[in-house]
Amino acid sequence: MVVLHEHVIHHLVAGMTLARGDIEQYLDALEHEAGSEGRLLGQAAVDGVIPSLWETRAAEFPLTHWVLESARGVVVHSRFAERGARVAGYEGPVWRVPMPAWPSPPAPGEHGLPADRFPVVGCFGRLNEAKRVPETLHAFARLRARFPTALLVLAGSVDPGIGLEERLLRFGLVLDRDVLHLDYVQEERLWALITRADMCVNLRAPTMGETSGMVIRILSAGTPVVVSDLGWFSELPDAVAAKVPVDEWEVDHLARVLELLAGDDELRRRMGEAAADYARTEHDLERTAELYVAALEVCAGGEAVRDAVLDEVAEAAQDVGLGPDSPELAAVGKRLRELGLDA
Repeated sequence: MVVLHEHVIHHLVAGMTLARGDIEQYLDALEHEAGSEGRLLGQAAVDGVIPSLWETRAAEFPLTHWVLESARGVVVHSRFAERGARVAGYEGPVWRVPMPAWPSPPAPGEHGLPADRFPVVGCFGRLNEAKRVPETLHAFARLRARFPTALLVLAGSVDPGIGLEERLLRFGLVLDRDVLHLDYVQEERLWALITRADMCVNLRAPTMGETSGMVIRILSAGTPVVVSDLGWFSELPDAVAAKVPVDEWEVDHLARVLELLAGDDELRRRMGEAAADYARTEHDLERTAELYVAALEVCAGGEAVRDAVLDEVAEAAQDVGLGPDSPELAAVGKRLRELGLDA
């Protein structure tokens, strides 16, 4: 049984092979997935002739076949990841099980932010190339032109290639005045920062098919969030997350969304309530646990388990007089489909 958190695991394979000095196995993996062209590209990357595939073209070469070929069943968190598994050639059973939400603390801890700043925009998690840091800083600079007391809080380690100080200077932003950078923060303070933020920005492009644990935290806390219109993020309901296309108008769109949220208290309230409700239902821990159990039972017992469950459901429906057109039976059918037990 495989839980495929993201359908691109090129970085993992590179770490298991190249990072341990096993070039040949890495090249074998590329050849297995993409033929002689994949092997030649891999060799060129290893030799430094072209940029590393794991950093620039990982999505083109997911390398998921290593785990999918031996999987009797696969669990994913999104339709996007499911499509990735199918494109990779996997034909076995796939269950979509949402990533469970963290219950937010009943009483947030100390966030350490000034009380007189508005709006506070949070951007949490490791800041790497995929987090669209330049775009976020550019859009925030435009927001601050309209809201001089705005504060951007960056909480998370910064990859060396980001060049945060140079980026701030380019957009006329001053560290510790306009933008506050906190390195890794403990869980208690992270929740406090998420709760204190008036809105959060969590852009991601390219995506490896992952589901963002940070976004789920933000939803759980009932804080409005802006995401990239890509991958799993696109599957979030419009009521709980504002989505920004990844195109040449990305900065313009993001700036307008931030300005809209900053200027509309009622919109932020509605989004926050919808986000918290979505996290409590779609990402409920008990619900996701039930879905995992159902998937594991079917994976372990195969058709026998599924047929036995369907037989019991059919007998129970007959005993209580549910007809084929009854809305109650339709609801039961929907639940069975959610559990991957439909006929």
